[in-house]
Amino acid sequence: MGCETKWELAVIDMSSEEMKAGSEAWISGCKTVRKAFEDEGGFVALYDKPGGEQLGDSFYSSMKQLFELPLESKQRETTDKPIIPYARGHPDIPLYETLAIYNPISKQHCEHYANVMWPQGNPTFCENVNSYAKQLVELDNMVKRMLFESFGVEKNKYEELMESMEYVVRGYKYRAPEREKGEGNLGLPPHSDPSFITILNQKIDGLEVRLKNGEWAHVSASHNLFFVMCGHAMKVWSNDRLRACHHRVFVNSKVDRYSMGLMTYINKVIEPEETLVDEEHPLRFKPFDHYGYLRYFHTPEAIAKLPRRIYAYCGI
Repeated sequence: MGCETKWELAVIDMSSEEMKAGSEAWISGCKTVRKAFEDEGGFVALYDKPGGEQLGDSFYSSMKQLFELPLESKQRETTDKPIIPYARGHPDIPLYETLAIYNPISKQHCEHYANVMWPQGNPTFCENVNSYAKQLVELDNMVKRMLFESFGVEKNKYEELMESMEYVVRGYKYRAPEREKGEGNLGLPPHSDPSFITILNQKIDGLEVRLKNGEWAHVSASHNLFFVMCGHAMKVWSNDRLRACHHRVFVNSKVDRYSMGLMTYINKVIEPEETLVDEEHPLRFKPFDHYGYLRYFHTPEAIAKLPRRIYAYCGI
């Protein structure tokens, strides 16, 4: 299984020296970011920072070390936030395993997480995760600023919302399928994320994105390619103007596949941006409690509402 389309997604060079706020490249990029979120729910960001490849390799090395821990270690509680710190696949998706680190841009939180997993501590793990997360948060903030500017939203509203943002870095491991046992190569079925924004990177190909025409687009793996996607919270903030990105994962390699995601969540109740509500775009959502939605997201009631969970939770 797989897709036929390779590059139907927008690709934006976010690390270009010309991409300065107010420049012609920036203004053009703002329009491209918005259109990508409106049409396909996301875009491919080329983000090639000095030392980025080495930093990424160090991060993935730490993730591999983390996944190699005993199951009882990985299942330890690391936060009271409703982010599901550890999960692994059920019989329908046996290849999947994931671990989440809350607030990875804080060294204190990274140290707390490491001390839970390794009682003796793991300073190298903390440094690798913290440094990589900080670089991705720079990209995340850049994307949000461009999106807000594209809609003409006031700067103070951008700053206010950014103050309420919290981050989670999630590592993913997809083991190679055991063909002799009849296992297929589906890593994760089609879904969209409950985050505001998710930024994904992968060591090995496997990520596919559903286009608005129903076809599936392949996203190539590289240390400097990041898929930036709209989540349910951004969909609410935009008053349904932006499309939550549907994506899936296949494991086509004979080795374990590793990937990562940086998710942003909002730690307060928000409403659709008032300037995005008009006669053409009437109000579509009620006030939105992001962490309340995360608690709802995996309940039997929410799963029964697929694929319209967000509308069931706060739609009008």
